[in-house]
Amino acid sequence: MSGCSPRAWVSVLVVILCQACSERGGNGNAGPQRATLGPPDAVFPEDFGFVHTVRELPGGHILVPDPLGKALYRVDMDTGVRTVAGTLGGGPEEYQQPDAVWPLPGDSTLFVDLGNGRLVRLGPNLEYGQAHPIARLQGDGGFVMALPAGVDRSGNVYAAALGGYPPDPEGRGAILRIGLASGRVDTAGSYKLGEVEVDESDNRISISPIPLSPADSWGVSVDGSVVVARSLGYGVDWHAPDGSVTRGDTVAYEPIPITTAEKDEYFRDRRRQAGVGISMTSSANGQTSATFSRSGFSDEPEYDNYRWPDVKPALHSMTIRVDPHGRAWVRRHVPAGRSTAYDLFDRQGNLVSAVTLDGDRRVVGFGRGSVYMVSFDELDLAYLEKYALPE
Repeated sequence: MSGCSPRAWVSVLVVILCQACSERGGNGNAGPQRATLGPPDAVFPEDFGFVHTVRELPGGHILVPDPLGKALYRVDMDTGVRTVAGTLGGGPEEYQQPDAVWPLPGDSTLFVDLGNGRLVRLGPNLEYGQAHPIARLQGDGGFVMALPAGVDRSGNVYAAALGGYPPDPEGRGAILRIGLASGRVDTAGSYKLGEVEVDESDNRISISPIPLSPADSWGVSVDGSVVVARSLGYGVDWHAPDGSVTRGDTVAYEPIPITTAEKDEYFRDRRRQAGVGISMTSSANGQTSATFSRSGFSDEPEYDNYRWPDVKPALHSMTIRVDPHGRAWVRRHVPAGRSTAYDLFDRQGNLVSAVTLDGDRRVVGFGRGSVYMVSFDELDLAYLEKYALPE
């Protein structure tokens, strides 16, 4: 958590490996291009409770929301100094649990305040502007939860539609495009959900996810194109704003058997994450409201209580980040304890690079010429790192 002693600098060599793993190379070649990132340009010396998005501000500082630490930080990676931006509270210019930040036009920022259940536009100097509720009541009486997994340059929010019961018979979920100002909601694409077990015995319904079952991941480019990484027939599809779809080639990969080490790593990864909880309440006058929170996982599960597939899927089911060059960074599964791997796909769906990093690291955002990652040490403390973005 925040306030722990600084971590010593660890020089991490990050190499983009050339792997002839595509059935057709990204540029008409045998495989993706070879390049080298080298060690990080900067490592922030203090840890964070949890980070899953960052926003590079025009002056070069980084805006970092820490929902577990309940602070919004302005971070200077060069000097290793961070300051708290804003104050904790329920007022119109306060926050309860800062969760995410996304770029908006005019050097503004969309700030997700889970604790107060709202999305707030922050100006270039982080001044508070218009706010919108996360839970949006529709004309049919249902709710849309505008929890962003991406934001385009027009300020539209992209979010996964909430699942219901019974589960979708085809096992797919909808990707919603939500206009905060207009209130318009439409479907920008769909993706394969992870598999679940449904138990309807004893007059109760229990739905349990199957760990490491194949599930698609998706993300959003600034122009509003949605990229979906396929967990079956591994590759990516780009859904353009006009509805057209560019389907990338299938990429070959060697399935990884699920051993005890893979199960250990799966739950260790869960403990390093923080999940969003949503609670719906109805008042006596029929009004329904929603509250949101993010908290860490602390379970110590019995592995035999879960149903496991025989092999890992090709990719992690996590939000895809799209860099300023329009490349989708898809996190790949590798054998437990080896490293972290990302495949980079261009806008035609071609695999153009394969990035391998030591340890457990994940992309949390991009700057004009940088990629920001969070790494974890042996105590599961989270540290922010900055690397030069490959051309």
